[in-house]
Amino acid sequence: MDFKTLPQATRLRLENLTVPACLIGQVGGLVRTGVTIADGRIVEGPGDVRVDMGCAMVFPGFTDMHTHLDKGHIWPRAANPDGSFMGALTTVSDDRMANWTALDVRRRMDFALRCAYAHGTTAIRTHLDSIAPQDSISWPIFREMRAEWAGRIALQASCLVGVDKVDMAGDFLKTADIVAQAGGVLGMVTYPVPDIRARLLAFFRIAMERGLEVDFHADETGDPDAATLRMIAETVIETGFDAPVTVGHCCSLAMQDNADCDRTLDLVAQAGLNIVSLPMCNLYLQARQAGRTPRWRGLTVVHEMKARGINVSFASDNTRDPFYAYGDLDMLEVMREATRIGHLDHSDPDWVQAFLGNPARACGFAAPSLAPGAPADLVITRARDWSELFSRPQADRIVLRGGRQIDRTLPDYAELDDLFA
Repeated sequence: MDFKTLPQATRLRLENLTVPACLIGQVGGLVRTGVTIADGRIVEGPGDVRVDMGCAMVFPGFTDMHTHLDKGHIWPRAANPDGSFMGALTTVSDDRMANWTALDVRRRMDFALRCAYAHGTTAIRTHLDSIAPQDSISWPIFREMRAEWAGRIALQASCLVGVDKVDMAGDFLKTADIVAQAGGVLGMVTYPVPDIRARLLAFFRIAMERGLEVDFHADETGDPDAATLRMIAETVIETGFDAPVTVGHCCSLAMQDNADCDRTLDLVAQAGLNIVSLPMCNLYLQARQAGRTPRWRGLTVVHEMKARGINVSFASDNTRDPFYAYGDLDMLEVMREATRIGHLDHSDPDWVQAFLGNPARACGFAAPSLAPGAPADLVITRARDWSELFSRPQADRIVLRGGRQIDRTLPDYAELDDLFA
């Protein structure tokens, strides 16, 4: 077949596909199967037109549960001066105050979403910097983008503020109301502050009063003394908070001794937390010191989490901003790099769910599926096995949405040049 173009048919049967067994309810590694598409959905039975796919690997559309659409693509005007976390934090803050108008945020969000769509992502959660007055700028734009992209990419948003900004009075309550009115997720960054437990209690109380899910950035550091993930789990258990809780990064766990790490993981499992690892951004930022080769990968302890039944996912995080200079919201790239960085190969055969079903479950998105009745939102690669998949970027992949092959032309970076003049 011409891999670039699938034929049009009322009932199209794609035969001889390669699928991870866990995606079709089987055990084991890769299996061969076929998929029939009719009326935009996967259906049972034969097709009017049959295509031998030559063992091409197929996946349902990806879920990218931790991104920063509001920061994306500012690198040309706001490069990280030294590649450090503090360099990123300061540079983004300066750029936000100087440049993040509604038009600027909208155009960069739309650019990023077009990239993600072309790569085969069907659902995204984004964090939005929400220190006033940015909350009153970015959240209305997000609501507009969510409506415009409905039916192509399902969108969620979580506010992003530091733990020191959270209390039961002042701007954060107003931000929480903006989040609630938008049907969003309450989020914050945790780091050691003297009254962190009181602030966590206040945060969960605010979330409970508004019926909101919560999403944290936590312990994004190589300091083994950073242990706010443990405090989050303890607070969930103490308060009985029963809405979904997601925690991202958790890098410091990998630097703690086994006893401390195990104690935290037991609490995380007991609290039912969802964990999302951001391998590319943390590889870029963590352990960066001028003139010194990094000694660790910045990744949290994903294997130990999975072994305890903790819901573990991977996501893109930042794209072309001071926190990560690269990236394109391509979940196949995230899967490839997570596999290499985290040694997901030679491990359980169902790690692919960390890019599909696990993040969808954590966020409440529709579960990606290859079962009859599911939308025919598919990503088909020329690769026939994992080695082939991860050896090349799969730039010639086919993406189907509602059973129709989409134009995968990526937006030109030059579109945004006038924002950086």
